[in-house]
Amino acid sequence: MSVEPDAPFAYDGLDRVIHEKARLGILTSLVSRPDGLAFNDLLRLCGLTQGNLSRHLAVLQEAGLVDIHKGYTGNRPLTEIRLTPAGRQRFLDYLSVLERVVRDASARAEQAAPGKPQVA
Repeated sequence: MSVEPDAPFAYDGLDRVIHEKARLGILTSLVSRPDGLAFNDLLRLCGLTQGNLSRHLAVLQEAGLVDIHKGYTGNRPLTEIRLTPAGRQRFLDYLSVLERVVRDASARAEQAAPGKPQVA
């Protein structure tokens, strides 16, 4: 990703699909679980309603970030969600940009501290 010299704070890598709060929570829950999570576990971890989680998962699935597998454990239905390989990489790329946002904001806040000279 290149940074335009005239727009260093454009942060083009902040993916709108990922950046939404609930979807960010879903992906964060899944990134450390290569075997995925059950739908009910995601409900608990993300604090969403069933309908809300379903809608956000549909967006993530449509974008190719997650796979959703519906099956059964015994006679009970089980929906499992896992990151796709492309989804994992896209999320890690997003996190790199987010880290840059935090570094830039921290540096700017430090520069703006009382008694510090302002730098353009």
